[in-house]
Amino acid sequence: QVHMVESGGGSAQAGGSLRLSCAPSEIISTRNAYAWYHQAPGAEREMVAALYPSGVTRYADSVKDRFIISRVNVQSSVDLLMTTLKPEDTGRYFCNLHGSPIPWGQGTLVTVSS
Repeated sequence: QVHMVESGGGSAQAGGSLRLSCAPSEIISTRNAYAWYHQAPGAEREMVAALYPSGVTRYADSVKDRFIISRVNVQSSVDLLMTTLKPEDTGRYFCNLHGSPIPWGQGTLVTVSS
């Protein structure tokens, strides 16, 4: 069954950077936006960044000017460059189609220490 696969998490100090990547386990054709979601410990999953087919991007206020979502082409992964990391960025990050998700992957864990 096709599902999302995320990678690139790890540990970082506050102020540092990490790059996350995701892609479907099989090539899919979609007109939906791709989005990255953050699930902090004990909290709901929240969208932090979205990339629309037009190239337009949207960010949650909490990550605006610090995170960048990008994709080179429709056959490449969807990346999330996380800069100026804060301890509150800690949590599991997931990627999926926005509005019409396919089966979720396991996400990738990010830990930011102060």
